[in-house]
Amino acid sequence: MPSHRSLEALRAFVDGGSVSQAAVRLGRTQPQVGRLLSGLEHELGFALFDRQNRRLTLTADGREYYAEVERVLAGHDGLDRFAAQLRQGSCDHVRVLTAPYVAHAIVADALAMLAARLPSFTASIDSRIRLDIETWVAHENFDLGVSVLPISHPSFETEEFLRSEAVVAMTPDHPLAGRHLVTIEDLALTSLITTHPRSLVQQQLDRHCRERGLSLRSSFETANGMIACQLAERGLGCCIADPFVARSSGTPGLVFRRFQPKIELRYGFLFPAGRSRSKAVVELAQEIAALARAQLAAVQAQLAPAS
Repeated sequence: MPSHRSLEALRAFVDGGSVSQAAVRLGRTQPQVGRLLSGLEHELGFALFDRQNRRLTLTADGREYYAEVERVLAGHDGLDRFAAQLRQGSCDHVRVLTAPYVAHAIVADALAMLAARLPSFTASIDSRIRLDIETWVAHENFDLGVSVLPISHPSFETEEFLRSEAVVAMTPDHPLAGRHLVTIEDLALTSLITTHPRSLVQQQLDRHCRERGLSLRSSFETANGMIACQLAERGLGCCIADPFVARSSGTPGLVFRRFQPKIELRYGFLFPAGRSRSKAVVELAQEIAALARAQLAAVQAQLAPAS
């Protein structure tokens, strides 16, 4: 198994961009770092580096391997931090795993509020897009995950803390903006910005279309709801969006309308199975849930009452 020193040398090389910068970061000589990298490559049995004009760059295999190395080292860093806190008599560090838009809309404010109340509180935050989180989550080291449900794996437990409904997002001058309630039949008569077929919102929308024999006209398709909202703000159509995605998209020029049939979204916490929850984890989860409910109430207050 590769030594920790070899993996650290690889990380320093990737971060610094060269063997010389890696040596500076590690406080070693260039020959020492070069030997660590060569030894690692030899031990692995495949090429980590392309060598051109005495300059090293990662191969495709090297980039893929480094992605795994970074996760291993991040876990090791977390263990070092955890041990240091235990030595100091405190354990208030929380490793958070969430989707980027949830981090922006909810988690960042919750971290700030808890840090103000708990001076010893620290956290590391990592994000994965919802489409990938089910693949990643079983391999991640985290204390608290935040995701749209359903998601399940024997390595963690889920606890639902909020239910919301997708909204229709559009510019104020859009033909449908004057309606209190936008139906799926209305969408069939306008241009719609759709998201990835695997997204939970798009899957439910497609199911409703199949049940009604409808076909929606999509001029633009995006990877996620944030980009869909940004396109909608530019007048390229309307989109169906998770309200938290819409609030995180940086699109203040949009208006939201209720959608029928309802597309329900369930938010939940992920906790590692069989592990006790620290005071900091419990309090952070409480802050996130409270902020999420407040933000959802704010979105609902902006919606015109259904007629």
